[in-house]
Amino acid sequence: MHANASLSTKLIRTGACLLLVALASIGLTLWVTWQLEGGAAAVNEAGRMRMQTWRLSSAVLAQRPAVEIEELVAQFDQSLNLLRTGDPSRPLFVPADDAVRQQFARVAAIWQAQRQHWLDGRALVPSQSIASADTFVEAIDRLVLAIEQQLSRFTAILNLFQFVMMALAIGGAVIMLYTGYLYVINPLAKLRMGLQLVETGDFSTRVEADTEDEFGQVATGFNVMAAKLQAMYEGLEAQVQAKTRHIEAQRARIETLYEVSAFLAGANTIEELSKGFAQRVRVVMRADAVAVRWSDEANQRYLMLASDCFPQEMVQQERSLLSGSCACGSLKQDARTRVIPITSQQNAISPMNKCIRCGYESLVSVPVRLQQRLIGEIDLFFRSPVVLATEEEELLDALASHLASALEGLRAAALEREAAVGEERALLARELHDSIAQSLAFLKIQAQLLRGAIQKGRHAQAQATLDELDTGLRESISDVRELLVHFRIRTNSDDIEQALQETLQKFKHQTGLPARLHVEGEGLPLPADVQVQVLHVLQEALSNVRKHARATHVSLEVTKGLRWRFVVRDDGTGFDLQHSPGESHVGLKIMRERSQQIGAEVLLESTPGQGTSVTLNLPQHPVSSGGVSAMGLGKIERIEKLERISQLPRPEGRSLESKDTELG
Repeated sequence: MHANASLSTKLIRTGACLLLVALASIGLTLWVTWQLEGGAAAVNEAGRMRMQTWRLSSAVLAQRPAVEIEELVAQFDQSLNLLRTGDPSRPLFVPADDAVRQQFARVAAIWQAQRQHWLDGRALVPSQSIASADTFVEAIDRLVLAIEQQLSRFTAILNLFQFVMMALAIGGAVIMLYTGYLYVINPLAKLRMGLQLVETGDFSTRVEADTEDEFGQVATGFNVMAAKLQAMYEGLEAQVQAKTRHIEAQRARIETLYEVSAFLAGANTIEELSKGFAQRVRVVMRADAVAVRWSDEANQRYLMLASDCFPQEMVQQERSLLSGSCACGSLKQDARTRVIPITSQQNAISPMNKCIRCGYESLVSVPVRLQQRLIGEIDLFFRSPVVLATEEEELLDALASHLASALEGLRAAALEREAAVGEERALLARELHDSIAQSLAFLKIQAQLLRGAIQKGRHAQAQATLDELDTGLRESISDVRELLVHFRIRTNSDDIEQALQETLQKFKHQTGLPARLHVEGEGLPLPADVQVQVLHVLQEALSNVRKHARATHVSLEVTKGLRWRFVVRDDGTGFDLQHSPGESHVGLKIMRERSQQIGAEVLLESTPGQGTSVTLNLPQHPVSSGGVSAMGLGKIERIEKLERISQLPRPEGRSLESKDTELG
């Protein structure tokens, strides 16, 4: 073939030649098969004529009615006419051969000579009838033999065609393989060798293009590509600059993401967060308007948290939007960021028409998810058609995720503040119950005792009760001051040492006693909630020193490490641990209750005349477990107070149970 011919032309020509040969062979085969089928049907019909001949002879010999004989003669005429004209639909026809036609003409002539005799069969004697039938059957046999001889020749031709087709198949396969190698495999091998050289960095490699077919064009393209690669390699600086621009665009997107994230992290209210986020997203995406919507738990209604450059009329109308009432707020759980064309509706009051009246043509809907749960939607409105790039979709999804996390953080912070306020209130209530409330109840009882003593004229008892009232008032004032000191103390998340210094300064101011703080060791800072409990335990220990120890010097020793250790020592009077006063028991119980909240242990050591030491040992990883029940501590101190009150004279008409009720 000509070298300038295309590959498809070469393959088409080769395939067309093979196809023509195959079609010709198949056509001849079909023609021979057709002849065999038609001849076989003619043999069957001739055999049927032999059967009809014997039926006709039997009817004549049996003297059957003339009508039946005429019917048999008509059937014979029909069969003879069928052999003469043929039937293409079956197919059935007598082969076009001289010997066959001669025998068929003889059969037709004999039938024409005998037909009238068969119709007048009553005039025939049996021997004539049998002789006529034998003559006609012999002619039919010769016709069948001639047809069979012709069919045997066609069968031989068919076998020859089959062998020829087998040879053609083998030759076609060889030709196709050779053609494939010549026009496909060999050019591909050259291209592969050239690619291997290019992979090694030899961009000067060229492939010989000696034809103008497809592979020649590919070779020419390869050479052009290699030349461009060589030029690109030589001009690598330009490519680096293009890559730098691409990286710069990515950096700008990341910077935008960081900027929005930093703003979200610093926002203190939902209004501030959502409004600032809407403004920044509109600027970044160059949108004409932005609306940030939040959905309820069932995703049935969307509340507009904030908007930017959104028409005020639409803000008022869409402040609370039912799900499905508009293109906005129609998200499903598996929704993704999508661009929605804003098209006019037939209904004049359709919500989509509001966007059209404002000139918006496109809406970008961005779902906001938190842990696979749909919690809101960001709607960006454009006054022109919009097509989002993949990077822009990823940026919007990331911004939506950061918005969800920021809102969840605000919600968690609000819950944390609420819990902190509740804890502070519980702590204040417990402190008041454990100190001021009990003292006031005690003073109330003393006032009742004073009233009773005055009414009965018992001046000594009245004076003693006044002394008790005076002492109780001083203790109450001291308790109030101590509570104020406790609640003014603030812990430091990095180190508790500053809070301990403040506690000792307040103690020295109240008592005038020298107090020393000694810290040694290194350890991780204590959590803020653990620091609070530690300070309360140490304050309770210092309060006991102030009330009972009569000490001249106090020290606080702190040992940092894997297990923190705090020791409060005084050089006071001390006491016997087996026979300690009731109030000391109450203070110790309070300290132990507080230490249990952080898994710590309080140890008390005291000897009469040699002072007291209170040791607080913390576990390796102290964690606060919540507030101690104020009712528990209140019940302990209530019992201790009742023990003191039970030793006082009772006014008439009042029982210890009534005092218990008042204390409660």
